[in-house]
Amino acid sequence: MGRFNTGVIPPAGSLNLPRSALTPSRLTRFALQAQRRLGTLVLIAVLFGVLALASPDLLARQALFAASAALIVLCGVLVLLARRHRRRNAQALSVLNEFTDRDASPTFVTDGEGDVLSVNLAARKRFDKDLEETITGTLQTTVANPGGIVFRLKTRADLEGSAREDMVTRKGHIRLAVHQAGTDTYIWRLEDVPASAGTQEGPVLPMILVGRTNAVLYMNDQARRLAGGRVRTLDRLFDRLPVIPGTVCDLTGADGTTRVLVSEVEAGAGRRALFLLPPGSEMMPRDGWEVFQDLPVPLLKVSPEGEIEAYNRLSAGLIGNTLTDKVHLSDLMEGLGRPITDWLKETVAGRAAQQSEFLRLKRTDKEVFVQVTLNRVTEEGRPALIAVLNDATELKSLEAQFVQSQKMQAIGQLAGGVAHDFNNLLTAISGHCDLLLLRHDQGDPDFSDLVQINQNANRAAALVGQLLAFSRKQTLRPETLDMRDTLADLTHLLNRLVGEKVMLTLSHDPVLHPIRADKRQLEQVLMNLVVNARDAMPQGGEIRIITECTDLTEPLERDRVSVPPGKYVTVQVADDGVGIAPDKLQKVFEPFFTTKRTGEGTGLGLSTAYGIIKQTGGYIFVDSTLGAGTCFTLYFPVLEEAEPITPQPRKSAAKPSGKHGDGVILLVEDEAPVRAFASRALRLRGYTVLEADSAEAALKTLEDESLNIDVFVTDVVMPGMDGPSWVREALKERPGVRVVFVSGYAEDSFGETQMKIPNSVFLPKPFSLSDLTDTVHEQLH
Repeated sequence: MGRFNTGVIPPAGSLNLPRSALTPSRLTRFALQAQRRLGTLVLIAVLFGVLALASPDLLARQALFAASAALIVLCGVLVLLARRHRRRNAQALSVLNEFTDRDASPTFVTDGEGDVLSVNLAARKRFDKDLEETITGTLQTTVANPGGIVFRLKTRADLEGSAREDMVTRKGHIRLAVHQAGTDTYIWRLEDVPASAGTQEGPVLPMILVGRTNAVLYMNDQARRLAGGRVRTLDRLFDRLPVIPGTVCDLTGADGTTRVLVSEVEAGAGRRALFLLPPGSEMMPRDGWEVFQDLPVPLLKVSPEGEIEAYNRLSAGLIGNTLTDKVHLSDLMEGLGRPITDWLKETVAGRAAQQSEFLRLKRTDKEVFVQVTLNRVTEEGRPALIAVLNDATELKSLEAQFVQSQKMQAIGQLAGGVAHDFNNLLTAISGHCDLLLLRHDQGDPDFSDLVQINQNANRAAALVGQLLAFSRKQTLRPETLDMRDTLADLTHLLNRLVGEKVMLTLSHDPVLHPIRADKRQLEQVLMNLVVNARDAMPQGGEIRIITECTDLTEPLERDRVSVPPGKYVTVQVADDGVGIAPDKLQKVFEPFFTTKRTGEGTGLGLSTAYGIIKQTGGYIFVDSTLGAGTCFTLYFPVLEEAEPITPQPRKSAAKPSGKHGDGVILLVEDEAPVRAFASRALRLRGYTVLEADSAEAALKTLEDESLNIDVFVTDVVMPGMDGPSWVREALKERPGVRVVFVSGYAEDSFGETQMKIPNSVFLPKPFSLSDLTDTVHEQLH
């Protein structure tokens, strides 16, 4: 019980799901296996060391010492690899649990050995004290021989990606399904299959579930009444075996011999479901498939060419009004990836690789997915197909959410990495441009070209900032804000953005509580939303910005997000524009997704807004109706017990006093172009600059005790030892030196580490010549 997770799962958005979290590499799998023998390896290493001490031969002693050291290093590497995999696996498991925890059916996440990694709330309620550490042990009180069933389903899931099996227990029908979520992770889902008696209107056909050896596994109430009680084997009912589907057979029952027409449906794992026509039916008329109207499962009778020949009530309710006689199966569903007719012909011929496929119904009112299982039957010597349908909408929705989470996490990681590399490039470009501008005045022919380079580098830096905002890795400067004051400062700019055709109106709650956010970033969010609203009304209209105080007494559940109870300040940005299509509404926050024409937008505006709002601790939702308009709603937690806000005009940062050029700087940067620019910039201001391309080289330089260093300027992320690590080491001998950290990543990514280092400041990349020199000057004075 203690080995798997039953606690609160962190939100998926707070995780960085590694690509190899569920699919470990060969090296990681080797590490996991070898770690079990770690004690033996350490013992051998110690033995080699003892033999080395005892050996009189110098070469033998050196070889044994080398072998001992190599084994110790190998043990350390194995431990690190295994720990890294377990950490990544725990993160991936959290994402899985985020989707399964609210499932109404009991759901388990296990590894390849069947050990339970986590269970959802429904499983904890159903099994309570019967929960065991393995899926087999947990199910032993529910089904007979759970080990064989689990092994059989896992084997099929390894081949096909998923598998399921219906079982009959003392308490009724259940369905156990498994889906492979990675090389060594499986999702198990247990569903109750409603019994036919009392749940369906109209008569129910007698049904017998038969195993491979003709053992009767289950009989419904109608079959028991027909047979006169429960029977164990099929030969107790039929004198002649095997029973041929589609033929009239003699059944020995409570009222003697009865003539019944037998129809067979595959039930999986070598089992068959035999349905018996009511007593007295001697033959089936050509349209007699209608007797299956009341079966508790959606069924279609399909010709080998794909035409619908018959169907029952449940299938009509599932598929909709488009289901009629003689309609082709391909007109009802899609998503196979190849012609449906080919799949049908292969199934009739017995060549189909798999009889079950997940397809999407062509319904216009809602999105429905079905799992279609084909079974070949013969009637009057003519082949036909029975299609058994199962509503898989919930399952596909769960799968889509998981895939979407993985995609957004991967894009966020990619955006953060790309932004870091681009920031280094832009620092070098804009920095050397600043150096050139120092040598050219406005009358120089090259001056305008240099200004263009500088401006475009700044535009590129803003684009990189949007990537960091989406990946929630930007540096925020939160402050206490009143939305009324923020919007008042922004109104003039917003009026200029919307133009003359569009009217902008503001409406504020008389009592508006303060919030805590980065004012500059919040203004960017509002400008993005207002510009999108303007573009949605090419003929003009009205944009309404409404601020209100909202008190949620219970969680707000929408768009797969739960907003906890509490006080919030909401900001609504509404327009009367063209609206957003329902199929595109869930994609508007994805990066590079745009409904505008090429060249009119980058597709980063709303994804940037989403990242800023989430990093601030708020929520953003969108409602839209085609032809009626769109409304974006922002939720910001109220800042409790905040001091009254006094609006203050923006002031430019005070320039540092004193003169440059009176200090010694140790510059540590692994990127050569950035190091070259920073070094020249500081030397132009008169500073003495010592350069190092790594942390190790910097520490080597500091071994000279005669050097008097005033400021360390160091990159944060470098090969080998990182910036904060070598600075902590250096400050042990030089405690008075001040520090400037520079990085292409956000300050938040190492903020806790920086706070522990005294007299340190952070300078984000890309920085200009004046940014660097002024920051160094401020540290010195």
